[in-house]
Amino acid sequence: MSSDISSVSSPAQAASTHADTQLVHAGREPSRFSGMVNTPVFRGSTIIADNLEDWEASRQVDNPMANYGRFGTPTTRSFEQAITTLEGGHNALVFPSGLSACTHSLMAFVKSGDHVLMTDSVYGPTRTFADHVLRRMGIEVEFFDPLIGGEIRTLMRPNTRVVFVESPGSWTFEVQDIPAIAEEAHKAGAFVLLDNTWATPLYFKPFEHGVDVSIHAATKYIVGHSDALLGVASANERSWPILKQGAHDFGQTAGPDDIYLALRGMRSMAVRLRQHWESGIQLAEYLRTQPLVESVLHPALPSDPGYRLWSRDFLGASGLFTIELKPVGRAALCKFFDSLQLFGIGLSWGGFESLALPLDKPPTRVASATTYQNPLIRVHVGLENIDDLISDMGQAFEKMGQAL
Repeated sequence: MSSDISSVSSPAQAASTHADTQLVHAGREPSRFSGMVNTPVFRGSTIIADNLEDWEASRQVDNPMANYGRFGTPTTRSFEQAITTLEGGHNALVFPSGLSACTHSLMAFVKSGDHVLMTDSVYGPTRTFADHVLRRMGIEVEFFDPLIGGEIRTLMRPNTRVVFVESPGSWTFEVQDIPAIAEEAHKAGAFVLLDNTWATPLYFKPFEHGVDVSIHAATKYIVGHSDALLGVASANERSWPILKQGAHDFGQTAGPDDIYLALRGMRSMAVRLRQHWESGIQLAEYLRTQPLVESVLHPALPSDPGYRLWSRDFLGASGLFTIELKPVGRAALCKFFDSLQLFGIGLSWGGFESLALPLDKPPTRVASATTYQNPLIRVHVGLENIDDLISDMGQAFEKMGQAL
């Protein structure tokens, strides 16, 4: 009997197993690959058919087997099946980066003359794509307050095609009322696309809350080791044909080695995330006590404005949050970063290492009720010992204070 839960007879059976078990078994079929525990790396472009009948069958629209490497290999399929199992969607597609998953998911659903509603707290590069590319193509983009909830009905138009959400929001971590937004979007015939990277497939179940397409920068927690770039989008049955056709029209594909690293990283994601979550809360609570910290933006803190919605809709938290400093000046800020020993300064997050990233200027906001002018530092809490991380932050704040 196969040990692969993706081969069970119904999605409900797969969903009945615990997420930790799904992570270990989803997308694995050892019996297909000489008993190999992990799906091997398949590199190739040309896929040869044995005869004309097989060739013609491979070209049928609904046939899951690709007839060219661009449409995927067994390595690709393993990853897509695993994500589908974890998120409870209909099917999934892999992309070469998280931004690629965002942009090509958007492009699959829109055309010239459409109206797109996008959260004001969206990931910066996604915002840039909307401003630079979608507008140039004759698609009107309107940003909305992430805390709008069901009042988004007032912004819906007959030509609103997509509502793009990200919860918590990028940098400022506002939690959106996704079910309320989705309900109003669907009444107007629009599709709801969600950047679900922060929560991962484990801690927010998008299709249970009305989302049509869930997008992840798999580069982050899914890969988990800062050694591969990857994106993935999963869709419900209604949206899947549109997403699939759009991605194929643009020729999107991802390398098998990066996909293999994502599969390998995914097997330990539950264990890693529990420590990211626990350590993140402990460090955030500690930072709230620092005299030079104005506020800590972390939705899993009871003191955070988004805590109620987070508690209602989410199953956990990751290790990423932001601290808002009091006005300290550049010299003191430089001293803080120069003093950090365990926190690197770097883009991305979700790996085993801790990071602290300064925001060069206030995040772009045009519709949000709350804005930030003080210095912001985004913190990713890695897998180091939490006492060491607290100690490192403590001495860095002390040095910053001495520089004032």
